[in-house]
Parts: sequence; structure tokens; C-alpha cells
Amino acid sequence: MKPSPEQINNSPTSSEHDPQKKSTQIPQPGTAQGGCAFDSAMMTLLPIADAAHVVHGPSGCAASMWGTYGSLSSNSTLYKIRFTSEIEENDIIFGAAKKLYKGIIELQRRYKPAAVFVYSTCITALIGDDIEGVCKDATEATGIPAIAVHCPGFIGSQNLGTRVAGEALLENVIGTEEPDFTTSKDINLIGEYNISGAIWNVLPLLEKLGIRVLAKITGDARYKEIACAHRAKLNVVLSSKPLTSLAKRMKKRYGMPYIEESIYGVEQISQCLQNIAANLDDAELQERTAMLISEETAALHEKLAPFRTQLQGKRILLYTGSFKSWLIIYAAQKLGIQIIATSTLNSTEEERARIKSLLGQDSIILNQDSPAEILQIIIENQIDMLIAGERYLDTALTAKIPFLNIKAESNHPYAGYAGILEVSKELYAAFSNPVWEHIHQPAPWEESKAVGE
Repeated sequence: MKPSPEQINNSPTSSEHDPQKKSTQIPQPGTAQGGCAFDSAMMTLLPIADAAHVVHGPSGCAASMWGTYGSLSSNSTLYKIRFTSEIEENDIIFGAAKKLYKGIIELQRRYKPAAVFVYSTCITALIGDDIEGVCKDATEATGIPAIAVHCPGFIGSQNLGTRVAGEALLENVIGTEEPDFTTSKDINLIGEYNISGAIWNVLPLLEKLGIRVLAKITGDARYKEIACAHRAKLNVVLSSKPLTSLAKRMKKRYGMPYIEESIYGVEQISQCLQNIAANLDDAELQERTAMLISEETAALHEKLAPFRTQLQGKRILLYTGSFKSWLIIYAAQKLGIQIIATSTLNSTEEERARIKSLLGQDSIILNQDSPAEILQIIIENQIDMLIAGERYLDTALTAKIPFLNIKAESNHPYAGYAGILEVSKELYAAFSNPVWEHIHQPAPWEESKAVGE
């Protein structure tokens, strides 16, 4: 049966933000492609850098993941190597469990990983390969943990895949080892994947306060630290709703409290540090935190001054549905930039109301994907810059205004106080790029024509 338009439009992005849709909703045939449970499970666990990640399925499933995900590691780069059992037609007929077992044994012999994560795919789930049994046998044979992650794409959306990855960690990794020592200020960071090194903007702040991150789940993580995560005093969930379930289950199992915070935006990172100090119940720590926040915000204000002078009063149109839209809004407030219009395509009603309160009731809210409408708004409102995905570059060129591709995968960490400074630098660089002066000048053949006349 042909899926309805409503089913087709039930993308992972929209379901993530729609409060009426459950993250465990099972998609109809044809709706999982491009944002399935397999993708998000791998995105969640791949940053465990000293582990090997094996895709039990066609090589195409592995090829679609690596190289497009910007999680960085401060040490091991094993996670960047592609491992797959490369299922073929004969394997579909006769099964590929033995092939997977031999591959894991050879992988462990060559690379000596701290652990091996084995991901099921649609095909291997349908043919019924027992990856749980294979992982158990491989673990007994080598002594290196092999963990099955049951995440075929057809089971649901990206949110569900993230939750499946969290369940795999809780049931097979967390609590399996003990740390060398513990402190009263040990915390876990959950849900930050260190995209472009974002977590490295936050760790120095925690170190200054004497707070130790016992486990990062999973950005720039090591297998052993996650195995010891049950000894932390507090879980801090960062901008990842699906992994909140992991924090809830750890609270139930280990009595560990958790808080949900954001590290993107000045007020947000300040509030995060304050709440961590408050939940660790240390009066001296809370005083040091207040002092650190005061110092960091004062230093940031001084660093932003040159950019504020150049950018104040500029008018921009913001068209992106990712978390980066909030970053631009926060940075714009610090720089005196006016956001005239923005998109709420992937936002909940609560987020739409919050955007309205931040930007003002006169702001224009775009509810459909229309380059023609965007161009019209640019012309009518004298917009100075368009910030959107690369597909809107032609719109900016037609309007002859600067363009910033905010969705580009680039090495720009946006978290913490340093993240706001990074966004400000990008905005300034886009505005001051000399190429925008040239698009206002007539083409050489037009100049020649004018002279001839």
C-alpha cells in the first residue's frame, strides 16, 4: 500500500520536535530512509573512540555513516575505521553469523580495541542472524567485550535509535568496571557528541571549578570511562531528549540524580554551571562558580565589542531548523543584530512562543519551505544577510546580499562562552567577505555594452 503524504512527511526531525508524536513511533514502509534508528544509534555510539564499530549488513550501510559526522577525539582514532561484515546474496540465503564471528575475531586480533559494538541492520534483522550469540561467543574467545546493538532501520525514527544505543550502554557497559578513584564532584555528561570539538569548550570551565567529568556519553569518550559511569554523583543531560531515558534509568538503578541543561548560549552555559554546582551541594563550589561566570561573561563582552561595532543594526533572515538557529538568536542579541524573519518548521508550539518572545511580535515567522517567499521578504524588509542551508545560496545571490551556510559541517565549535565568540566571528567574516561587493558591480560585458552606447 502506498504511504500517505502524512506518513511520508513524518520525518525524524519533525517527530523530534512535535510533542504529539512519540519518539518510539513505528514508521510506515518507505519512511525510515535517510533518518532511521540505525543511523542515530551509530551516531550516538560512534564517538566512543577506542572501540571498534562493526556494521553487520551491506557495505552501503557503513559507507553512509563515516566521513559525514564531525565528532572529534583527543586520542584514539580507531572509531574512524569502517568495519562491516559486507552482507551479500549468499549470506542472505544461508545466514552470516559465522562470517560475523570470524570478522570480529580477526578485528580483535589486529586492532586490539577496548570493545566492539556490532550494529544490526534491516537485512540481518530480517534474516534472523543471532548477533547476540555471536557477540557472546566472541567475548568468551578473546576477553574483549563485544556488544550487540539491535537497531535495524525499520524499527523506528532517529529518536528511537538513540534510545536503543543508550539501552545498550546501560545493559552491557555501565557498571561493568570500577574507576581507580572517585571524588565528591564526579559528574557524567550525557548527550553531547563533541561535534567539531564542542565539548572541549566546556571541559576547561569544569576543570577550573574542580569538577571531574567521570564519563562523557559519548563525545570523545573511552570505553572504560563509560563502564565506570555508575560511580558519578550527578548526570547532566545536554540537549538530548532521547537520552533522558538513560539518565532516568540510571537514577532508578543507581540512585543518581540528573539535570537537563544546554551548553549553547551565554545564559544557558551559565545556568548549566550554576545548576551543576547547586546539585553537588557544595557552598564553596557555588561561590567559585559565580565568580567564574562573572569573569567569563566580562571577558566575552570585551571580546565581542569589535564585532558589535561592525554588526550592530544589521538585519538578517534566519532559515534553519537545527539547534544552530538558537545560537544565532543568542549571538544576535549580544551583537545588536536584528533578526527580521525566521523559520519554525521543526519547532514545537512552546519553541514558537519562545522565538516570538525573543524576537518580538513584529518578527516574521516562515511556516513553509519557499525560496520565492524568502526572496520577497528579503526585498521588502531590506535584509542585509541570509543565514540558511546551502540550497538557498542562489536566493542570496539573486538578492545580492551576504550569505552564511550555517548547516555546513565545519570545524567551528559552538558550545560554551567560546562558542558565542565563534558564531560572532563567522557572522563578521560573512558580512565582510569582499565577494559581496563584486556582485553589485556590473559584469564586464555589461560595462563594454554601456561604453559602446
